Amino acid sequence: MHDSESDMRVSVIIPAYNAARFLAETVESVRQQTTPVHEIIIVDDGSTDETAQVVQSLGGDIVYIRQANAGVSAARNRGIAEAKGEIIAFLDADDLWLPEKVGKQLGMFLCHTEVALVAADRAEIDAQGGLLLDSLFRKQGLHALFAELGGNPIPQVLSLLVKINFIPTSSVMVRKSALAQVGVFDTAIRYGEDLELWARIASRHAIACLPEVLIHYRQHGNNATQATEKLLLDMVIVMKRIRSWGSKALRKEKLNADKAVSQALWDLGYWYFTSSSPQRACSPLLQSFRESPSLRALTYAVLSLFPPSAIGNIRHLKQKILG
Repeated sequence: MHDSESDMRVSVIIPAYNAARFLAETVESVRQQTTPVHEIIIVDDGSTDETAQVVQSLGGDIVYIRQANAGVSAARNRGIAEAKGEIIAFLDADDLWLPEKVGKQLGMFLCHTEVALVAADRAEIDAQGGLLLDSLFRKQGLHALFAELGGNPIPQVLSLLVKINFIPTSSVMVRKSALAQVGVFDTAIRYGEDLELWARIASRHAIACLPEVLIHYRQHGNNATQATEKLLLDMVIVMKRIRSWGSKALRKEKLNADKAVSQALWDLGYWYFTSSSPQRACSPLLQSFRESPSLRALTYAVLSLFPPSAIGNIRHLKQKILG
């Protein structure tokens, strides 16, 4: 049992791949914390830019690990394995922490010993630091809920996560003991690997969210989440994975896991339908229908069989009817 924030050791894990541009600023945001961390671990995932030189210039208090390129999940897992702290904090190499982040989240762990993971709201900035979004939670319609909870554990958190991934990775602080129980990031999943891990934690432990912005998430051309098709494909995998171990837990929270899988397949199929590949929409839409029958999925599956020109005419007619 820890009596104060200073008794809890925090290990910060920063996966870095060609991160030279922003890494120094990111590390400085950790060093500016009002509550110091125990260690900063940078896992260089096979960078080909000046990342190693930047780390060298940052001083001797950095734990630097270099590995062959294996992806962000493998890099985070390597950091978890090396970490000496009881609390693991994740931070992407281009994001920034606000100065009171660590202290406020450690306070949550002390107040709620049953909580295994504490997250916080994020603002989004551009490459130059200009504000793009002032609150992710407000955008998602969740700020009022988290404000009302006042830092208490989120009820039915697993079903909420399945509906919307509200946990920004760079805000996460998690007990290492919880990761020892549920496992680490699944390296087979490229997109949505964070959601799959948060869901595993939520199935066995309490999660809390601070309804205030404690990180700045940087939007720029190299963000991995901009690869829409791969993201949607992996979200189908994630939902099927969650269903494989979480159906019973979701039923307790009155959520049908088949519907969650169906929705992920619908999202993929509808994206194909509205993009330049409507002919690829039929298969995921039919799979969505089989998982959880809906007229919507069946209708769009049939429409996807029409020639692209006919689909365009149908869209035009629909817009005309709807005004």
